[in-house]
Amino acid sequence: QVQLVESGGGLVQPGGSLRLSCAASGSIFSIYTMGWYRQAPGKQRELVARITSGGSTNYADSVKGRFTISRDNVKNTLYLQMNSLKPEDTAVYYCNAERPPTYYSGKLNYWGQGTQVTVSS
Repeated sequence: QVQLVESGGGLVQPGGSLRLSCAASGSIFSIYTMGWYRQAPGKQRELVARITSGGSTNYADSVKGRFTISRDNVKNTLYLQMNSLKPEDTAVYYCNAERPPTYYSGKLNYWGQGTQVTVSS
C-alpha cells in the first residue's frame, strides 16, 4: 500500500511560518488527489487543503490566503506552506492520498502518521 511520511512540524510563534512535507511511496503519486487535514484536541478532523492530479486546489476558509498546497510529482512529495500562523492553527496535521477507482477496486484513502504543529508565544 501507499506509505506517507510527514515532516516539518514544530513549535512556532504567532505570525511565523512553517513548511510541511509529505513523502509518498508505493504507488503512482501523480494520479492521486492529495490533501492536508488537521485535528485539534477535542475536535473533528478537518480538511485544510487539497490538490488534484491536474493541479486544481481548494482550501478551508480559515486558511485561505495564508496556506499554499503544492506537489512535486518527480519527487513524489506534497507540501503545505503555512504563513501568518495563528494559535488556532495548532493541531496534528495529516497527509492524505486518494487513490482513484479502478476497474477492479473502488477509491481508497491513505494517511500518514501526522506531524504536530504548535503555534504559541
